[in-house]
Amino acid sequence: MKRFLTLALLLASTLAAYAQLSPEMDAYLRAFPQRASFNIHSYEFLPLEDTPAPRGFKPFYISHYGRHGSRAHLTDEPYLLLQDCLQAASEEGIITPAGDSLLACAKQMVALHDGMEGRLTPRGAREHEQLARRMYKRYRRVFRHGEVHAISSTVPRCLVSMAAFTSALKSCRRRLPITWDCGPKFQRIISPHFPKDIMRKASGIAHGPLTDVPVDTMAIFSRFFKDPVRGKALAGKPRKFVSAIFSLAQFAEAYDIDENRFTFLPWDAVTTAYARHALTFYIGRCNSEPYGEENLKWTDPLVGDIVSKADEAIAGAPVAANLIFGHDMPLLALCSRFGLEGYGYPRLTAEEAYRSWNGTLHCPFAANLQIIFYSNRKGEVLVKFLTNERETPIPELQAYSGPYYRWEDAKAYAMNKKLQ
Repeated sequence: MKRFLTLALLLASTLAAYAQLSPEMDAYLRAFPQRASFNIHSYEFLPLEDTPAPRGFKPFYISHYGRHGSRAHLTDEPYLLLQDCLQAASEEGIITPAGDSLLACAKQMVALHDGMEGRLTPRGAREHEQLARRMYKRYRRVFRHGEVHAISSTVPRCLVSMAAFTSALKSCRRRLPITWDCGPKFQRIISPHFPKDIMRKASGIAHGPLTDVPVDTMAIFSRFFKDPVRGKALAGKPRKFVSAIFSLAQFAEAYDIDENRFTFLPWDAVTTAYARHALTFYIGRCNSEPYGEENLKWTDPLVGDIVSKADEAIAGAPVAANLIFGHDMPLLALCSRFGLEGYGYPRLTAEEAYRSWNGTLHCPFAANLQIIFYSNRKGEVLVKFLTNERETPIPELQAYSGPYYRWEDAKAYAMNKKLQ
């Protein structure tokens, strides 16, 4: 009996630790609740800041990996679930005013989705247009000479993102030569086949008993149904109903809906759902304590492609930029492989990641890694890493100056990274 009580107390204390985000993370989400969408959050265009390059160094080449922009859900099932159960409640006369509002939102999302699973929305295209213009304005010098080579995942939302980005570049410099390509060969580089069992294990950790934070679902049903017991019967599994509301709130922003629809749920339900999603991705794709070694080794083809093309540009190949358009999971692993702060370092345990890893900051729609190459008259080459356009350090690597690193050092670090 004593042993049972000890284990119960240990589980309760661990659950309490997992159940709460850090004050900083909670404040970050509260400042703009749509950030709780995690990797479904639309890109935030923040002011650009650049640390001056060391004297004599000028930018000459850019290596870029960008995730597709804001997209539709991969299914309309959450919206249909809400629409059907709330419509039935309306017909039975047991729907509340809040239920009426949620029903109207569900119908709107069904219409906007329109059977277009995973489609890049107009907002997603605009995100890449704006990213391209900001890149050009920031590094105009790079595009004076040389070609731009763009390759994309075969998934349509990535192809359209590539088209939007390169069209905007072309509008900035009409005579800029650009090539485009995609296919199975490139797909193996852009989106490596990570073992699915790692994400299953990560999901098990994130959705297991340690993060199974209780939510008062009957209180939620009472908000939308005058008879919450009957409402529960119409809605089906409580967690599925709550998850459907969370999905509706997540994807509204992709359609340029500025209304905060997370207000349909209590804040603890919102933050718990956010943390579970973010924790799954951190464990399953970043340099996490449980699976970092497994995650990073699968980026070999992608890192090799980036390094070889950069070395060709350094050797004098007439290329200004190599642009890759892909997906969130490879991007997370790639940034982790280079040891970038927030992705590959510090290496977090599951509990630390649950409380404080800012997945929204690191992996929104249109998330991107830009590696900017600089050279001087002596032929020395430095690089600066930008994640989502922000200067990002490699804490484990000695910098040349500020956020600037010797390319040979950064290359050796990524190619021969010794995982802890």
